[in-house]
Amino acid sequence: MSRGDAFCVSCGAGPPHSSDRLCEACFRDRITLSSCDETSQAYRCPKCGMNFESSRWGYLEDPELLQRRLDDALSVHERAEEVGLAWEPEFIDDRNTRLHIQVKGRIDAFNFAETHDLMIRTSNMICVTCTRKDGNYYEATMQIRSSGRKLNEDELAELRGSLDTLLASMEPDPMHFITTEGPVVGGWDATMGSKSLTRSWARTMIQRWGGQSKETNSLVGQKDGMDVTRLTVLYRRPGYDLGDVIRWRDRLWAVSAWQKDGPILLATDRREKTGASWRDLEKSIVISRFSEQIEVDVLNRDDSAAEFMDPRDFHMQTIRLPYDDDGSQPRLRIGWVTDAWMALPRVRNTDEGKGA
Repeated sequence: MSRGDAFCVSCGAGPPHSSDRLCEACFRDRITLSSCDETSQAYRCPKCGMNFESSRWGYLEDPELLQRRLDDALSVHERAEEVGLAWEPEFIDDRNTRLHIQVKGRIDAFNFAETHDLMIRTSNMICVTCTRKDGNYYEATMQIRSSGRKLNEDELAELRGSLDTLLASMEPDPMHFITTEGPVVGGWDATMGSKSLTRSWARTMIQRWGGQSKETNSLVGQKDGMDVTRLTVLYRRPGYDLGDVIRWRDRLWAVSAWQKDGPILLATDRREKTGASWRDLEKSIVISRFSEQIEVDVLNRDDSAAEFMDPRDFHMQTIRLPYDDDGSQPRLRIGWVTDAWMALPRVRNTDEGKGA
C-alpha cells in the first residue's frame, strides 16, 4: 500500500472500507445487522382467549401474535439496506413457542446473514371484559317488549339473533359483552357492557320490525368526580309485521313500510295509502298474518276475478283481483280474512332488513 492510499483506521488494512473507514473484518467485529431478545413475554386471558398487545385487549391469530412479538424483540441496524426477514415457529406447548429467525441485509458494501432464536412465553392475565363479567358489571339494560300481545318464542329468538348479526358486522370491542340475559314476563331482558351497542341494537330492531324505543338514565355513583350512569332502553315491537292485514277504523289495511313515527298502511279495497302513529294502532287487530298468507297460481282470470285451487281441499275457487293487479302476474298472494280468501295487494319487501 503506497502513501496516500485509503487504510482502515483500526488495523491499517486496505480497501474495501465502510463509510466510517473500517475494513470488512473490523467492521464485522464492531457492527451487527440485527439484535434480538432471547425471550419475549405475551399475555392471554385464560377465560376468553383474548391477547394483551399494544396496551389493549383483542383476539389475535397465532401468525399476527408472533409477528407482533417479533417486531417488539427484533431491531435492525439503522443503516441496513435490502433487508430480508424470514421466520419459522416451533410450537413447544400451549404457553411456549420458539421462533427461528433469519435476517439478511447490506450495510455499506458488506452483506450480512444472521440467525436468532426467540422464545415467546405466554402468561395468564384476566382481561378487563372477564373481570367485569365476573363482577356482574354492566352499563346498559335492554328490555324487549311488544305492544298489545305477548311475544312468542320464535319472535324472541329472531330478535335476539339480530344482536349476533349486528356484532358480526361491527369491529370487535372488548366491551361488547352481555352480562345476563333471559326471558321475562312479556319479553326479554339483557344487561350489556356497552351503551353504544345497546343503542345500535335498538336502532337495528326498529329498522327491521318497526316500533319505538325509550331511553332512561339512572345515576349509580361517581368516579373521578364524574357521574356514573346506567342506561335502560325499552324497545316495543308492534303487534303486527310488514305484510300483515289489520283492522283499523272499521277498514282492512296492509302494513306496507316502517317510518319513525309509525307504519305506512295500504288499503286492501282500493288504491289508498296513509300513515298512522304507533299510538293510533295500539288497539288495532291483526286479521291475517303475513306468515300465514300463501301464494297461489292463477289458473284463469278476467278483468276483475281469478280462479285458483284452494290449498285446503283442492277445489276451484274464484277470488276478486286486488286493485294493483296488472294482469301479468302468474301468482297471487291470498290471506284468510273473515272466513274467506282475499287477494292482497303487493307490499314492500317484507324481508327487507332481515339479518342486518
